[in-house]
Amino acid sequence: MMNRLFAFFALLLLGLMLVMSTVFVVDQRQYAIVFAFGEVKKVITEPGLYFKLPPPLQNVLTLDKRILTIDTPDADRFITAEKKNILVDSFVKWRITDPRLYFVSFGGSEARAMDRMSQIIKAALNDEITKRTVRDVISGERAKVMNAIRKKVEDEAKQIGVEIIDVRLKRVDYVEQINNSVYDRMRAERVRVANELRSTGAAESEKIRADADRQRTVILAEAYRDAEKVKGEGDAKASQIYAQAFGENPEFYKFYRSLEAYRASFKSSHDVMVLDPSSDFFRYFKSPTASGSNAARK
Repeated sequence: MMNRLFAFFALLLLGLMLVMSTVFVVDQRQYAIVFAFGEVKKVITEPGLYFKLPPPLQNVLTLDKRILTIDTPDADRFITAEKKNILVDSFVKWRITDPRLYFVSFGGSEARAMDRMSQIIKAALNDEITKRTVRDVISGERAKVMNAIRKKVEDEAKQIGVEIIDVRLKRVDYVEQINNSVYDRMRAERVRVANELRSTGAAESEKIRADADRQRTVILAEAYRDAEKVKGEGDAKASQIYAQAFGENPEFYKFYRSLEAYRASFKSSHDVMVLDPSSDFFRYFKSPTASGSNAARK
């Protein structure tokens, strides 16, 4: 009795295992390939529950349907049209579009597929970079370079069941051996530009200074001319007033002018004058009137 019960459970377990081996689930992020003895029998692209023959009659291989990335840790060296070595670090976005062709090409190995695509991308990079200068690769035609590389890679990727979504250049740099010479050249160029700017600034400074000196000279000359004009007009007016005063009272005018002469001559207590006391200069000291002066001379 126990033997029969044990045999029953053994057959039941074997039947369950056999049924389980014929059922498989396809995730929405996967493709499923059903093959027998290395030959592809069916490709499943929609998610759900499916059935197959038990191994080894049929087996199932799942492939990732999502967008994958190839991003190598080390930059690759290329030579530009100027015969300069540069390091290019890039990455590629790709996905499987033809699971059957992909399986035939790589046996379902993602590592082999990525290695093959890395070789294709490197060859496309080399073809495009060798036709351009460093300036074009870095900034001038960077977008054109990426578009051309993507087109070349797309054509070859279709032959292995892969679609290239995008190709990007993360970093473009000189190799370490020529960095110092590049920096020296950049420094020399900056020094040349700085010297040119300094010389231009010095020339402009001299020009501005000369113009300012010219304007200063003109302003001073015009001011001196105007001052002399005003001074001449004032002297003429004063002479006219003096003449009028002299004409109205000549004796008072002579007296006033003598007082101004006395004030100018005896301005300081240390002034010394050697004159004859009977000189006409002192006549108003002796008599403030004209008649007194005439009597004194007599």
